[in-house]
Amino acid sequence: MFSTSRLHPKLLAAVSLLSLSSCMVGPNFKAPHPAVPTAYISSGPATAYVTAGSVNPQWWNSFNDPELSSLETQAVAQNLDLQIATQRLIEAQAQAQIEGAVLYPNIGANASYSREGLSDKGVVQALGGGGGAGIPVAAVPPFDVYQYGLQATYDLDLWGKNRRTAEAAVAAAAGSLEARRAALLNVETQVASNYIQLRGTQAVLAITQKNLDSANQLVNLTVERQQAGLTTALDVANARATAAQISAQIPTLTAQRDALINQLGLLLGQTPNSFPPALLAAAPVPLTPPSVPAGLPASLLRRRPDVREAEDKLHTATAEVGVATAAFFPDFSLTGSVSLQALQLKNLNGLSALTYAVGPTLTIPLFEGGQLHGQLKLRKAQEKEAAIGYAKTVLTAFYQVDNALSAYTQEHTTLNALTTDAEQSHLALSLAEDQYKQGLVDYLTVLTAQQAYLTAQQGQALARETLGTDLVSLYQALGGGWEGYAPAGNS
Repeated sequence: MFSTSRLHPKLLAAVSLLSLSSCMVGPNFKAPHPAVPTAYISSGPATAYVTAGSVNPQWWNSFNDPELSSLETQAVAQNLDLQIATQRLIEAQAQAQIEGAVLYPNIGANASYSREGLSDKGVVQALGGGGGAGIPVAAVPPFDVYQYGLQATYDLDLWGKNRRTAEAAVAAAAGSLEARRAALLNVETQVASNYIQLRGTQAVLAITQKNLDSANQLVNLTVERQQAGLTTALDVANARATAAQISAQIPTLTAQRDALINQLGLLLGQTPNSFPPALLAAAPVPLTPPSVPAGLPASLLRRRPDVREAEDKLHTATAEVGVATAAFFPDFSLTGSVSLQALQLKNLNGLSALTYAVGPTLTIPLFEGGQLHGQLKLRKAQEKEAAIGYAKTVLTAFYQVDNALSAYTQEHTTLNALTTDAEQSHLALSLAEDQYKQGLVDYLTVLTAQQAYLTAQQGQALARETLGTDLVSLYQALGGGWEGYAPAGNS
């Protein structure tokens, strides 16, 4: 969508062509080749949920939720942070174009007209006029001068300073492209994560409201039993307290739901009064797919935008070392001009009006108070820092994938256990209510079963939500999701 193909190849071709005729001082960038593990998972329960297949670039579709897919499309088109990242990319590309322009000759045209009068204290006096013997000033009246022509300058760039500068700018633009891809991936994961949390919160809210209805029914039943002399006021008080405790959870859950809707609206770049209506109605938590293709570790480094950006930063820093090194060498440039000059406009077409100038300019750094040495030392330190930063980014990427895989696979076990807990707690509550109606147990037994069932239901819903957000975190760690909007071929 945002291609740099019209800019980078031209600059790189110019750098390559000029490098054939002159040398380039400083280090040449070599892409790093860090150690890569052979596999993410070798054994254990994770193998039941994760495969080595290729990562789906549009992974949010694996949740099979049309509303989520629609939100992702809207966010890519409307998110403001993404628009800022896009403008920064355009700025970096423009800067690369500016820096690359010095590789070519600078040619300009000029035209002028002037009305001139001689001073008897100037050139006329030097020729012996102006009151002495020679040319009298009065003999040279004011005259017109017409001129037009071309002028050009060209830096030969013998040591590659300009080429290294252009190389650094191109690498910086490539880094901005990766930063935009990282921003795109971040927006996609935020939308998915907030959407899943919203559905999870709505599910917990619905469970709580349903349990509140049951609690109120139990309050009515307890009051009837008290009036019939079958129970005491203590049971009534306990039933009402339980209903109040459940009711107290609803405002917090409602506020949490509204905050998540607002966050999604912000990600979509929408005003608070223009929420998608589908978000306001409760819907199930999106289900995760049976298995997730995680790819191979060898492909992770080319897929994660932050790793690609760190490599571009290292490339930029390496090229800047070359710029600082070339500053120690003489700078050699050519300048030239050719024009037609005449005192009458009609004479500008003849060869006799031709005037020209051509010559080299040599600039040699002799003394700069240590500035060049300090600049080179700074650039080498920045290159080392970029290399360390790249190594850390790579290491962090593998650890993030491992952590995300562990969290996602282990959450399956948690969800299975909480599902069993909810089923058995429901059974226990039904039995306790039946026995209470028959007078076989006191209300404390019902109260305990009711609280256990509410907790189990809420835990199960939150586990489904956590499973979904863990999968989103896994996809983010794997670095997928930008390919369809900013393909690698555009870099």
